[in-house]
Formats: sequence, structure tokens, C-alpha cells
Amino acid sequence: MVETASSPEAWMAAGRRSRLAKRRRTRAFSQESLAAELNADRSTVARWERGQCDPQPYHRAKLCGLLQVTPDELDELLMCDPVPGQAETSPGPAGALQGRAIDHAVVTSEMTFDELDDMNRRELLRLLSVAGTLISVPVLAEDVRADDIEQIDQYELLNSHLWQVFALSESKRTVYPVVRRQIDLLTGSLHEAPSTAHRRLCIQIGDLLQLAGEIFFDADRYTDAANCYKLAADASKEADAFDLWACALTRHAYLGMYERRFGEVAPVLEGAARVARRGDGQLSTRHWVAAVQAEAYAGLGDLAACQRALDSAEQVRALTGPVMPGGWLRFDGSRLAEERGTCYAALGRTDLAAEALTNTLGSTTSLRRRGSVLVDLAMLGVQARDLDQVLDYGGQATDLAEQTRSSGYIGRKLQGLRQELARLPSDPRAVQLRDRIAQL
Repeated sequence: MVETASSPEAWMAAGRRSRLAKRRRTRAFSQESLAAELNADRSTVARWERGQCDPQPYHRAKLCGLLQVTPDELDELLMCDPVPGQAETSPGPAGALQGRAIDHAVVTSEMTFDELDDMNRRELLRLLSVAGTLISVPVLAEDVRADDIEQIDQYELLNSHLWQVFALSESKRTVYPVVRRQIDLLTGSLHEAPSTAHRRLCIQIGDLLQLAGEIFFDADRYTDAANCYKLAADASKEADAFDLWACALTRHAYLGMYERRFGEVAPVLEGAARVARRGDGQLSTRHWVAAVQAEAYAGLGDLAACQRALDSAEQVRALTGPVMPGGWLRFDGSRLAEERGTCYAALGRTDLAAEALTNTLGSTTSLRRRGSVLVDLAMLGVQARDLDQVLDYGGQATDLAEQTRSSGYIGRKLQGLRQELARLPSDPRAVQLRDRIAQL
């Protein structure tokens, strides 16, 4: 059984690596001498052995030579010691992820996203290419085995856990290396799976690729996010998973929303709505699509269509039972007041927008959601030419962007605020806020 992570730290704290330390001593290296050979700091080697981070690609080759091990043997040395009192993980794919994959995925706070790009981006493109091909390749009609079912069950459980870690992490980009390793495992299983397991694996790939897209979207890597969402839609379509498919299309449309290409995304959202109508009527998929459509109509200046879409989204409250099957669908209507405020602000209805957004601010706990609402309130201040309101809410939003290092999500909206600040009378405080936003 895979333990549920109660926090991001529970996934990131992998534990000590006594085998790595033992091999270093066997080769007659101290931490200082090994670090000197690698042109690294002793504390870096210490963090490797404590399981707090992994050697970078430019260290791995030389580390293999110094320790006289193969790359695969180095992988084994980098697996963390079992935690005392914790049940052993099964040797299947879930165990591999908890051992080697999480081990490799730990990223320290000192790393920049550019360094993560170096390590992960080419591997992602390779995986997307392989997965895209395997999804559409016909498979042989074989009987599914009991262990196949067990493995896919574990994949599903792990996917759910990864969405939880993503939601709890203040800095979303630290989660991606773990997700990438899980995508690798799923792709490998897809290659070997019998036809009867093919559909379920496509569903899990469609699920996880949406999470990878969310991480890239948060990091302002829109091209990579688009690739993930596109393949997620293909995998979901192959599996006839209509709700999952509609969600992938909606996330893809969101990329255009942030570029304010509302006319282009409206047809995509209409397609997502048609797909969602073929899905499970007890899920909230179609209502989430309607909520996003409302934002697109607001961007187009169509108040009547926006109101109709918001009313359709409100119908989610009439559903009974669980309306969200997992991380890929997280709409239960709790954000509708916030979304109404955003729509009204885009339509220039500042009175309605201010009331909705202020009420939302008091009940919002997510840092990213709170940052988004703060930027919207600051924008209302620009429209009212109220500099104190702009500086108050804009400053709080900038604080959150700096705190979470998620400048792609909050920062994207802040860049729009920065441009609007030029419309206000010259003031040193406004200049200071613009400079802070520019540094994001």
C-alpha cells in the first residue's frame, strides 16, 4: 500500500542514503575530498547523502567515475534508506516511484527554473513523442492479468497523490520532476500493456499530462503546457473518457485566455462543452466549462452570453454526491463568486465586481487564488483612479508572487497591472510597485 502524502514535505524528504556514503568511504573519499574532485561544495555532497537533493547531470558522469559505478548502479546508491517503522513499498511501479523516482526528483530551493529546464525539458519532449505514438498504436488482444490490474490501481492512486502534492506546494515547479518520472513509468507500461489495459492506462496518462501542463502553466511555460494538454486530450479521446477529454480541452483554452485571444478560444470551449455533455452528468465537468466560457464571453464584451454561462455554471450546486473524481477536475462551485467578480471587472461593471471580489477575499485560502483576486481588486482601483487601493492590493499580490515563486500564475496578471499603472498620476510609490513587478 502506498502511503498518502499529507504535505509536500512528506514527498520531498526522501531520507538518508547510507549506501552512497558507504561507497564514498570505500573509495577512500571524505565528503570534502569528493566535493573537491567534483568542483562542488562539501555541503552539496552532504545534501546528496541526506537525500535532500540529487546530483546534477554535469556531476553524475564524473561521480560515476570517481565511485567506479555504472549509471544504473549510481541510481541504486541514490535510493533512500527505508524509514524505520514504515511498511516496505511493493517492488512494482508504485514502489519504483517512491524509491528511485522520488529520489531523483527532489529539487532544492537553490535551483532555478532554468536549471530544471536543463534537466527535464528534453526528457519531457521525448516522453511526449513516445507516449503520443504508443497511444495510437494498435495493441494485441490479450487477456489482462491480475498484476496488470494491481499496477494500474497503483498508478491511479499515485496520480491522485501527486495532484494533492501539487495543490499543497507553495512553489509548484518543485513537483514536476516527480511527475515526469511517473509519466515515464506510465509510458513504459503502455508499451507492454495488453489491449484490455490500454484504455485505463490512456486515462492515467491523460490525467497526469494535465498535471504536467498545470505545472508548466504556473511557471509561464505556455508552449510546454500546450503540448501536455494536447496529448492529454488525445489520450483521453482514445479512451473515450469524455470528462477527462473536456477538461484537457478547457485547460488548453485557458492558454489563449491568458493571451486575451478570446475569439480563438471560444470555439475550443464550445467543443469542450459538447464533449462534456457526453460525459457523466453527475460530475461537474460541464459546469466548469461553462464557468470558463463566461470568462471568454466577458473578454469579448458579451454581457448577456456571460450571464447565461455563469447561470449554467451555478447549476453545479444542484448536483448530489461527489462531483469531482480527482485532481484533474476541481470545480465544485466554491469559486463562482470570484469568477463572477473577474467577469464583471472585465466587462467594466466595477460596482458588481468589487462586491463579489471583496466577499471572495475573506474566504479564499489558496495563495494563488488570493493573489489572483488581489490583482483584480487592484485593477478595479486603476479604473477608479484610486492609487491607495491599487498600491494596497497590488502590493499584497506582489508579496504572494515573491513568496510562492509562482510568478507565472500571479505574475502574469501583475504584468497587466504594471502596464495599467502608467495610466495613473506619477507617484514614487507607483514606480516602486512597477519595479517590483518587473523583477518577477
